[in-house]
Order: sequence, then C-alpha cells, then structure tokens
Amino acid sequence: MDKGKITLAHGNGGQVMQKLINKMIISNFGNPILNRLDDGAVLDLKSRNNKLVFTTDSFVVDPIFFPGGDIGKLAVCGTVNDLAMMGAKPLYLSAGVIIEEGFAIADLYKIIISMKKTLALADVKIVCGDTKVVNKGHCDKIFINTSGIGIKQTKARITSSNAQPGDLIIVSGTIGEHGVSIMSQREGLKFKTQLKSDCAPLNGLVADMLKFSDAVHVMRDPTRGGVAAALNEIAEHSNLGIEINEENLPVSSQARGACEILGLDPLYLACEGRLLAFVAPNKAKDIIKVMHENQFGRKAQIIGKVVSGHKKQVYLSTLAGSDRILDVPIADQMPRIC
Repeated sequence: MDKGKITLAHGNGGQVMQKLINKMIISNFGNPILNRLDDGAVLDLKSRNNKLVFTTDSFVVDPIFFPGGDIGKLAVCGTVNDLAMMGAKPLYLSAGVIIEEGFAIADLYKIIISMKKTLALADVKIVCGDTKVVNKGHCDKIFINTSGIGIKQTKARITSSNAQPGDLIIVSGTIGEHGVSIMSQREGLKFKTQLKSDCAPLNGLVADMLKFSDAVHVMRDPTRGGVAAALNEIAEHSNLGIEINEENLPVSSQARGACEILGLDPLYLACEGRLLAFVAPNKAKDIIKVMHENQFGRKAQIIGKVVSGHKKQVYLSTLAGSDRILDVPIADQMPRIC
C-alpha cells in the first residue's frame, strides 16, 4: 500500500481507516465529545432541558440502485439510524447532493421520491440542503450527504463505552443482506431467490426498546465492517471482552449461500437496517418481546454476551465447537457499500 496516498481501504471501516482517523482527525480536532467516536454527538445545551444529538454522513454507494433500496433511501436511513443509536428521536435532516454532469433527471427523480417515502416512514423532515453539479468525470453519478438533529429520549447513557459485564447482545434481524445485495447487483449475479438489502429506518424500533432504557447500555448499527467491526469497537471502547455464538447468528439461507459462492463472511458485511443492543440480562427477554412486535425487529435474538475476561477482544464459538478470535477487519470486504 502506498503510504503517501489515500486508498479505498481508508474509507471502509477497518484498521486502516481507524489509523487515519486517529492520526488526522483525533490528533487535530480531538475533544471529549468527538473522542468517543460514537455514531452521533450528544450536545448538552445549558439553556435547554433536552439534550441535542447531531450527526452527519456521506453516501457514495455503487450501484446507486440496488434490490431493496437506492442511494436516497440509504442516505435517509443511515443518518436516522445513527441518531437512533444514541437514544435520540430524529427530527430534522439536511441533504447535500453532488451530481455529475449528464446524470439522468429521471434517475434523480426516482431518488428524490425514494427519500420522500423513507422520510415519511421515519417521520422526519429535510429542512435544508444544497445541490452542486460537477463536470462529467469529476464525480461518479451522484453523492449525497445527510446531517441530522434529534432530541435525546432517555436519561440513560447509551454509548459504545458503556457495555457492562453480563450484558446480553441482541441483533435485530438477519445479517449480511445489504452487502450481498450490493455485491450481486454490482457483479451482475443472479440467484433463484432475489436478495434484498435490509435498508430501513430503525428509530421506531428504538423508541419501543427505550421503554426499558435503563437496561439498554449500548446500541450500534453494524454498517461498514459489519457485526464484527461493531463488536470489536465496543469491546475496545468498553475495555471488556465479548463472546458470541455462531450457532445463534441469524443469517438467511439465501445470504449464506451467496456468501459461500462469493467467498464473503456475513459477519463482516454491512447492514443498513439492523442494530446491535447490549442489554442487562434480567431485561433481555422483555426487550426481545417488544422488538418482535415491530416490523424491523421480528427476527431479533440473542447472539452473545459481555465478559470481564479477554478484554478488548471478541471471541466466536464456531459451529465446529472451537473458539476463535473475531478480528477487527483490516479493510471492508467491499468498497463503496454505503
């Protein structure tokens, strides 16, 4: 790797990206809020009773249309979900769109309508934005940035550094489907059963879960780097160990089969409509019951637990009966997944 230039690995959620963030961003912009490296920033406004949560994200997915979604739906869901993972009720978004000269107006309309439908489903509004057009060849079709503001719904501290020994780890549904759908569309692969992205806004599901807010210690949507990257980040930030059971990982037969064909591991594939929740063991069954009543949590189940041993490491109990370390990905298995 050329150490003097940015590569695709610098943006894909693994070790290379983390080193860049620490060297360039944290070292220059570091402050107590940014240094947490959470999905959003909880801002304590001294003159207000409520805490504001703010986040931003950019979307460069290729292809821009894929089974189960498109770049517009993804841009709304990504920012809504980042706010929700902080225990916030998303309220308002901004949208910045960079469009390549020659882009089809009909495709832009499809993306706008998709965003409109997703905004309605999430019950949020776009309140400001910006549009830029660049010369042909200076942008790949269309890029979208969305920033979002929400209000903290709970006094509970929900952050990646708040995992507790004994916490049970819940995943809200099957994993790997977004990554597989993008790859199959990108490579022109066809399967007997069409795979669809899991892309969805999760703020409604989170609102249901926060009825038990004191029991919810961590929430994270496993996007770039997938479940493996998210678990490793939480283990690192909480200075605790994590153990998960491969037998309990919900992977659809279609996604598992496609991963085997493509040589991919669903644990490292991005999800765009799934969440991980670390919850107190005495409330896990109640929270799962509530999740099962929501359309985006019907397949929620426990996949593991937090332990005091092997700090900052994630162990996977395999189907073969052995244990192995689930490493931090060096880079994502696929670039431009979101």
